[in-house]
Amino acid sequence: MKVIPEPVYLEGKAIYVLDQRRLPHEEVYLEIRDIDGLCGAIKSLSVRGAPLIAIAALYGLLLEIMKGTSREGLLTAIDKLASTRPTAFNLFRALGEVRRAIEGGAGEEDIRRLIEHLIECEKKSTHRIAANGVEEIKGGNALTICNTGVLATGGIGTALGIIFELAERGRIGTVYVSETRPLLQGARLTAWELLKAGVPHRLITDNTAAYLMSLGRVDFVVIGADRITLSGDTANKIGSLSLAISARYYGIPFYVAAPVTTVDGGLRSGDEIPIEERDEKEVLEVLGRRIAPQGTGALNFAFDVVPSELITAIITDKGIARPPYRESIGRLLSLSDTELGENAG
Repeated sequence: MKVIPEPVYLEGKAIYVLDQRRLPHEEVYLEIRDIDGLCGAIKSLSVRGAPLIAIAALYGLLLEIMKGTSREGLLTAIDKLASTRPTAFNLFRALGEVRRAIEGGAGEEDIRRLIEHLIECEKKSTHRIAANGVEEIKGGNALTICNTGVLATGGIGTALGIIFELAERGRIGTVYVSETRPLLQGARLTAWELLKAGVPHRLITDNTAAYLMSLGRVDFVVIGADRITLSGDTANKIGSLSLAISARYYGIPFYVAAPVTTVDGGLRSGDEIPIEERDEKEVLEVLGRRIAPQGTGALNFAFDVVPSELITAIITDKGIARPPYRESIGRLLSLSDTELGENAG
């Protein structure tokens, strides 16, 4: 298995971000030296994926501490970072913990240690997700959407991490990768990671998924998540809802894989999840070239919401949540670190 480059890291007085807009053709790192530059990288999707956005933001706060930024300056930086992407919850959870520490009077060294701890926990959580996932999923032909691997998490990955671990055990046939319009994260990023890992895969258009299921060629669907409510409703890349509906119709297990840091305990249902709507140019153009006639507009929702009743199980770093989700997710959120890996079902 070829090594997948570190997607974001802090070195010296700069953050280095693997520019995911330029993959798979170029592996180029952006050198970022301030919060405004980091916010720009997050908004432009140079760095993306709910866990990795949180990690990048935390590195940004570490950089500010290294520069001697005041407590008020750190709070301003937190506000700027929180304004970048509205749906991915890991970002808000991480920033919230740091904000509470600052406002609670924690010293600089305590804040630094907290940030470093949050980064390490976010990275390690994906290995626990993968371990729990291989216990839950027997294997076979997988279908996934968007990118949920190293490039999205900084660890082994969420949904893709499970696929990697199943492949290591010889339990993966073919991974069908939905191209993920309009920005083609499946085609550009997931296929790139699977190729480096030596995992058999085939790229499909987004509209092929239901037909592929009808042919009996999909054994399970596994996706990541950007925000999960206490009821189990899950926001993920646009197109996830269509996959869930099709999987239910054809009797195919549909799994969500995400760390518990993706769970927003303040939301009761998916109707409350803020859904990011991005620039219509992303739909009207492909790789910088316009494909629609001038005068045609577009809708560009970045995410949709999968109702919990369409989800077979939610695989997390603290165990597996099953219906009824309000109870099982609540239990996972209450587990201490010493209880990690227990099944909440």
